[in-house]
Formats: sequence, structure tokens, C-alpha cells
Amino acid sequence: MTEFDAAEVAVQAALDAGARYADARVMHRRYESMTARNGEVEALTQDESIGLGVRALVGSSWGFHAVPDVSDATARDAGRRAARIAAASARVPGPPVDLVPSTPTTASWASPCEVDPLGVSLADKGDLLVAATRTMADHGADLTEGLYQVWDTSKWFVSSEGHRIDQHIRECGAGISATSIGDGETQRRSWPSYRGQYGTTGWELVDSLELTAHAARIAEESRALLTAPLCPAGETDLILGGEQLALQIHESVGHAIELDRILGWEAAFAGTSWLDLDLLGSLRYGSDLMNITIDPTIPGALGSFGYDDEGSPAVRRDAVREGRWVGVLAGRDSAAVAGLDYGGSVRADGWARLPMVRMTNVGLEPGPHTLEEIVAATDEGVLMDINRSWSIDDKRLNFQFGCEIGWEIRNGRRGRMVRNPTYTGIGPQFWRSMDMLSSEIVSWGTPNCGKGQPGQIGHTGHPAAPARFRGVRVGVRA
Repeated sequence: MTEFDAAEVAVQAALDAGARYADARVMHRRYESMTARNGEVEALTQDESIGLGVRALVGSSWGFHAVPDVSDATARDAGRRAARIAAASARVPGPPVDLVPSTPTTASWASPCEVDPLGVSLADKGDLLVAATRTMADHGADLTEGLYQVWDTSKWFVSSEGHRIDQHIRECGAGISATSIGDGETQRRSWPSYRGQYGTTGWELVDSLELTAHAARIAEESRALLTAPLCPAGETDLILGGEQLALQIHESVGHAIELDRILGWEAAFAGTSWLDLDLLGSLRYGSDLMNITIDPTIPGALGSFGYDDEGSPAVRRDAVREGRWVGVLAGRDSAAVAGLDYGGSVRADGWARLPMVRMTNVGLEPGPHTLEEIVAATDEGVLMDINRSWSIDDKRLNFQFGCEIGWEIRNGRRGRMVRNPTYTGIGPQFWRSMDMLSSEIVSWGTPNCGKGQPGQIGHTGHPAAPARFRGVRVGVRA
């Protein structure tokens, strides 16, 4: 029996058991990762799994059941169990659940890939990490680490409305870090971000990161930070590098515009959202430079796909346009409840998890400036880059972030390095203060976004570039 056959059997069994709608996903995933430390390969992980997950809708309630088997009998049983779980939940009356329309589609989609990540030899991958970590150690770092990760996922989706979609998604990425230890002080520098850079693409992404070429510099910076002065405290102009701004978008915009959080359906991992649906289309989220899109169509970005896990096609939408909040991340059921006409942002992190609203590629459109122009236009401020820590409240409103490295800006020039730079703010006030934005957009990949109970790890993308924010509180008060 093929994967499509198994999914179709499960869907029909759910319908026969009383479901008014059902869908099923068969997923086959291979995962590989390697870590190196101080010039030696430390760990290699290789996992593979396949299974079937079935959703059934009875009345106003969903049921879900998953099995690590795609045989005929097991698929039928999974469909029946999903319907029975939904029926049991429907005994407690709830508000009606409808689904926004979705055109039945038969399609295949594959992510772009020039070099199959799993086709690159383990020896070559290990040599890369070993060389980078040895170079960092040779340049003064006390602890040096390198990591790569690869996911190779095939999906087969069938719905009772007539969808029949298969996708092949290859994702990978890598990164290095150098830690230096001093007298009562520890400093870490990373490349190209604190967790590496990832995309929905092939090993060519890892090659483009040039890990060994940057190893010496980040080791030397980690040691220099040990004796650098502390980031000054007070209100000043803040310039954020693109990597840090990507995480700022993720935490204070991406999670806030997830419709299940806004509706109060989801409150795990730092809560709900400060946004009110009544203000959609009118709320001033940021300055006129703030144009944020929801775009799973970006080639190679980590939040890209052909179809989400409800069969909705990838479509680019506005989330914030010229500072005004105009769009959300939604599923077919949450969109219907909210009176919207689109979904397209529902995914699960595996066959054994219920699909839920997740970020795709949520990021900024380019601005009119360059980083050099932003620095030159700043009389006094701090430039911060590469995330070190983050904290945000359960409404996704008040936040504090720490970065690995900072530089003072004086009279339009980058000055001395500063250590332990931090900044804090309130989401809409912060975004409304953005007055300069670079055109140098990079689609940063976040492979570790947590959400849900049981917890799921999502892969998201965040196009971002350096930007300036006026009158931001930085540093720590004595």
C-alpha cells in the first residue's frame, strides 16, 4: 500500500465513523546532526521515522490519532479512533467550527536543492567542523563548538474534500561559536548567529557560510570582549544587526500575530497576544518603514513550503503595511471563527503531532538605507548584534534582549567594542521608533521555535536587515 493509499484509507474510515471532515498526513523524516568541540567530533545523530496522523472533525470538536505504521488495518483503525476522540469531545457543546474554503488540489512540490545534504560524506562534514573549531582554539578561545543539522522530509496529504498533495522538503544549516573565559567573566561569539543559519535548501547553504573563514575573527572577538567596557546604560539610539532584528521580529511580531494566540486557544510558551482582532486593519503597530510580510514562497528560506498541513497553498500576505497591522497567521478553523477568508499557516513538527498555527517566513521588506548610512546618520548610540538572551511577557508585549557584542556610535562612526549589551522596550512603542532600515535583507532561519502542549519545534524564517530605533533604553542600571 502506498503512502497516499494509507492516508485515503484513514480519511474514509474517519468519515464512516461519523466525521464531517477528515484529513491525514503520512510523513517520512530523516534527521542528521553532528557536533564538534575543540577540534574533535563529539557526537553524531542519525534518526529516521515514518508514521500517519489523522484529524477528524465531529460537531465543533477535533480528534487526532497517530500511528507509526502505514498498513491498511492500522490506517483504518487510526481514522476510526480520530473520529471517536472528536465525538467524545463534542459531547460538551462548544461554538460551531467551520473551515474557510480550500480548493481541492492534486499537486507535488519540492524545495530547491543543489547539493543533497545527506549525500555529502560524513568525513567531509566532520572535517569542516573540526577545522573551524581548531582554528578558533588556535586564536585564543577556550571552548570552541561547531554544529550542523539536516532534515529530509517527505509528506503525503489527503483530505475528505479531495486534496492529494505530496511534498519533499530538505532543510539544513550550520554554525560555530567561540567561548573565552576570564577572571569572573565569560564571553561567547558566534557565526553566523547564536544557533547557526538554516534554510529550506541544500548543502550549498552551509558552503556559503564559510565557517572556517570566520573562525579566527570570532575567537579573537570573544577574547577581546573579556576586557571590553560594559555597555553604557540609559536611553539612546539603538542600531540592531539583521540577525538580532530577526529574533525581535520572531518574538514581538511573529508570535503576537498567531491567530490561535489572539483567540485565546493557545497560551503555552509565553502566553497569548496583546493584539485585539477588532483593531485588525487600524492598529498602528510601528513606523511607516515597518512592512512585514507572511511569505512561505521565498525560495530557500526556512519557513517555506508548497502547501501547509491543511492543503492550503503557500501565499504571500501582508502582516503589517506602512506600520498598520493588517494580517495574521491563521488556520482554516481559526480564520473562520475570526471572520477571515484565509488560512495557510498550519504545520506540525511530525506525524505524531496535531497541526497548529505556526510562523512561516515572517519578516521585513527592505528599507531605503545601508548599514553604513545608518551609522553615519547616528550622532550617539549603540550598535548591537547576534542574540545572547531573550525574555518577553505572556502577551508578547514587554521584552528584554541581550546581544553577544556591541559598539558605541559617536558622531557617525563606530567606536569601541562593548560587552554584555542589552536593550528593553514595549513592542508597539519600539517598532514605532524605527526611523532607518537597511536594504540588506537576509532570510534568517530559526530551527528551534517552541509552541504547544505537547511541545512542538517549528522551523521559521525571518527576513531582516539592520535598522535604527530612537530613544531605546539600553544597558543595566547600577
